[in-house]
Amino acid sequence: MNRVSGNDRSHSLNLAPASYEDYRELARKRLPRQLFDYIDGGSFNEVTLAANRDDLDRLRLRQRVLRDVSERSLFTTVMGEQLSLPLILAPVGFGGMFAQRAEVQAARSAERAGISFCESTLSICSIEEVATASKRPFWFQLYIMKDRAYAEDLMARAQAVGCTTLVLTVDLPVVGHRYRDVRNGVSGRISGINRLRRGLDIARHPKWVREVALGGRPLTFGNLERALPNARVPGDFQGWVASQFDPSVTWDDVAWLRAHWRGKIALKGILDPEDAREAVARGADAVIVSNHGGRQLDAVPSTISALPAIANAVGDQCDILMDGGIRSGLDVVKALALGARACLIGRPWAFAVAARGENGVDHLLRIYREEMLVTLGLTGVTNINQLDASILVSVPGEEQ
Repeated sequence: MNRVSGNDRSHSLNLAPASYEDYRELARKRLPRQLFDYIDGGSFNEVTLAANRDDLDRLRLRQRVLRDVSERSLFTTVMGEQLSLPLILAPVGFGGMFAQRAEVQAARSAERAGISFCESTLSICSIEEVATASKRPFWFQLYIMKDRAYAEDLMARAQAVGCTTLVLTVDLPVVGHRYRDVRNGVSGRISGINRLRRGLDIARHPKWVREVALGGRPLTFGNLERALPNARVPGDFQGWVASQFDPSVTWDDVAWLRAHWRGKIALKGILDPEDAREAVARGADAVIVSNHGGRQLDAVPSTISALPAIANAVGDQCDILMDGGIRSGLDVVKALALGARACLIGRPWAFAVAARGENGVDHLLRIYREEMLVTLGLTGVTNINQLDASILVSVPGEEQ
């Protein structure tokens, strides 16, 4: 949610962007309304979307003084992979709609920053295109589809280009009801008048039309072209994609996944400790505490509030990652203090690439790095891996 006052935000955009909020506002101005709302919005009344931020904001840090913090390290290891920052660029569907070949740009930025990029099944750029552009091995996100043969083919393609980790999204047996997407015609039917309004809105963004809609390769879901050759985004894919989400998926399907994937497996969409224990029992190398950025079931807990119980349940058995509401390096430090090994960020890199391409993603990651270093220094911590709940103080009126 936007936390910057109108006057401050307007002023900041006359200067260099300094934060996530600045990039969000730049993207809002550059993108057609339907695309901005697709990134920015959540499900139903967006209660969980707001809670992801509000609960992080309520956490308070212990400021410590007169400690030698001249040397601070942000290096960490996730599932055996060394990262220069405890960050991963999360899978974002439709990414290449926000900037020309956006997934490629984001993967290159991640490589330069020494962190991992996760390619979405519903990316515009294919697995192969991303692999050609980046030397660093990346992750691949998968939905279990009704067409298991096609899912197996996607896994084989990901393994062929050297993807190290498979992220299985488990919180999407059905698509959450997103009011903004319905109003904008991204999902469901769109009336004639709204189609006209959408067309006029797109026409008011000529730079986006020139660089993204008309520039470069056709806008197709690169990973699904073998299933629907030459189909265009979004309409031609919409019905097929919706029909492929499988509400009959169970824990037994994790065994099928393991049989077809030789690398690490992370289950994304875990909010309950019992589900976390089951994930570990079924062979997951990591669980990602996630409510899909508030885009699936509304009124579920924020991820930061769900994190401690899950970390207590399985933190000694697998890596714990978290996404949802992470808007700064300060937020990353809070999440690591409560048990996360690293955080995934989706909306931040989507807004940055929409605003300024990979230069924007490069800059945003530098901002996160500096914010983490400052937070470590002022809490008296020298190594990101030393973080625990001792750096937090209780929130007034609430239990820690």
